Amino acid sequence: QVQLVESGGGSVQAGGSLRLSCAASGYHSNVCMGWFRQAPGKEREGVAIFYTGGSSTDYADSVKGRFTLSQDNAKNTLYLQMNSLKPEDTAMYYCVASVAGAFCPKILSPQYFRYWGQGTQVTVSS
Repeated sequence: QVQLVESGGGSVQAGGSLRLSCAASGYHSNVCMGWFRQAPGKEREGVAIFYTGGSSTDYADSVKGRFTLSQDNAKNTLYLQMNSLKPEDTAMYYCVASVAGAFCPKILSPQYFRYWGQGTQVTVSS
């Protein structure tokens, strides 16, 4: 059973930085992993995803140039470095993973991802 545990959320002023972590366990083949977020009253939005067997990462246009997704294979941990944060980045952030062996979708649809962490809150004040 795949388990995803996020940490690293918090409150920061606009322009600041945060790094989210996702400790992953229970999968033994390549998967599509990444981050989604959901702000109050809004739908879940894909932030960044990548295929663990590849090298490229897809980012939402709203975070390109500000957010960086990375992985520490030795620790089975996924990171999301968030710089130049804006109030509109305020949301609950979720680590996600697909079923084993699945490639990343062309469209960042939340329905594609079977496994979700419990979420970590990010609040950016102006």
